[in-house]
Amino acid sequence: MTTTQQEQDVIDLLLAQHNQVKALFAEVKGARGDARRDAFQRLVRLLAVHESAEEQVVHPVARNDAGDAVVDARLQEESEAKHALSELYDLGVDAPEFDTKFARLERDVLAHATHEERDEFPQLRSHEDPERLRRMTGAVRAAESVAPTRPHPGAGESPVGNLLLGPPVAVFDRMRDAVRDWRQAHND
Repeated sequence: MTTTQQEQDVIDLLLAQHNQVKALFAEVKGARGDARRDAFQRLVRLLAVHESAEEQVVHPVARNDAGDAVVDARLQEESEAKHALSELYDLGVDAPEFDTKFARLERDVLAHATHEERDEFPQLRSHEDPERLRRMTGAVRAAESVAPTRPHPGAGESPVGNLLLGPPVAVFDRMRDAVRDWRQAHND
């Protein structure tokens, strides 16, 4: 299957992001100090925008193809991951309990990705027109561009909630990211 940017379908995009998530988990585990903190911040951002876009674009379509039970189970997993990720973010990578909680998050997130790849994506691929799957790629990218860059467990997992709360929260998150990045660049 071709995966050029124009021809990539939404499933190809999400699978590539799952691979990025796996690589970032490994990077966080193998790094120390500032490199670890930076890798964790990239992981937080990727997970936050990825899940937000799935909730807005992919899961509503998957409800028709894979069914409510499959999508509801994925949403529950995403909710639990948001809470765990938020807790880890607040703890920081240097906290004594970080490694144990991080290992649990990794296990849960990778299991979630496996469930999507096994239970949701094949149903989308077999029931949706290939052109619609390609168009959904653009919708996911657009949703990611305005998604929050950190987990906000209180925001819920509904597409409407993400559309209403996502952009204002994303602006705030991106301002905080810019200030953090500026401070790090000027404190060296």
